[in-house]
Amino acid sequence: MSKIIVAYVIAVAVGLAWLLLGPDTGHLWLDTLIADVLATLVIFAFSRRYSNSSFYDAYWSVIPPLLLCYWWAVGGLGLADWRSWAVAVVMFVWAIRLTVNWIRTFPGLHHEDWRYGMIRDDAGRWAWAADLFAIHLIPTMQVFLAMLPVYVALTKPAEGPGWLVVVAFVVGLAAIGLETVSDLQMQRFARDRQPGEAMDRGLWAWSRHPNYFGEFGFWVSMCLFGVAAVPADAWWMWVGALAMLAMFEFASIPMMEQRSLERRPEYQSVIDRVPRFVPRPPRSRVG
Repeated sequence: MSKIIVAYVIAVAVGLAWLLLGPDTGHLWLDTLIADVLATLVIFAFSRRYSNSSFYDAYWSVIPPLLLCYWWAVGGLGLADWRSWAVAVVMFVWAIRLTVNWIRTFPGLHHEDWRYGMIRDDAGRWAWAADLFAIHLIPTMQVFLAMLPVYVALTKPAEGPGWLVVVAFVVGLAAIGLETVSDLQMQRFARDRQPGEAMDRGLWAWSRHPNYFGEFGFWVSMCLFGVAAVPADAWWMWVGALAMLAMFEFASIPMMEQRSLERRPEYQSVIDRVPRFVPRPPRSRVG
């Protein structure tokens, strides 16, 4: 864990050095995007040095709140802006929960997320490029895109209704709650399950991936915060949340389900009964 902490300290320092000492592009969002990419490259270097791309795992939850703090600090709205506080509370609750959950479940650098090896193996001699782009840079760009509504909410004078901020706040905390409960239920199941047994209890009886649904709900709430600030820009602020949905539907979920079918034949019964993503009552067992 100490090597990972060192990696993130260096990555954040490199990103901050660019923001403070690097050339000004004239666009705050672009300055922070470049800093974000530079920090990602630092983590990529550590991933390659230690042959473990799980160095990147914490990036998902560590960097977004740092982007929020920087945008808030230089965005001009000030600490008295209650809308900014609403965004920050939801963001930090999400980030702390996700980071703590990662710390609790990460066994150490002897372990690497199985999906990373699969991605590199499929790329053959271009494994390094798959590592750089598919595992590191593309997720960074995806999260940054989903963070742009937060950028709007923290740097633009509010033009939209205050009630939508309240809706975004409630949706965000509810989504985090859903993720938390589903993660705890899965961790409890993983400790006690029998060989080959598939999870279909609690929230997992209503959705095969309630944690992903909750994560998508969180990014929807970030979008709503942005829309509440500048309603006229609503047409593009959904792009980040939709990109998250596409990642879950076309990458993460298919990989997870294929692995579950290979390791747990009983999982086909879960597929037949339990909705894939959006929670709803399951079908009855047959027989």
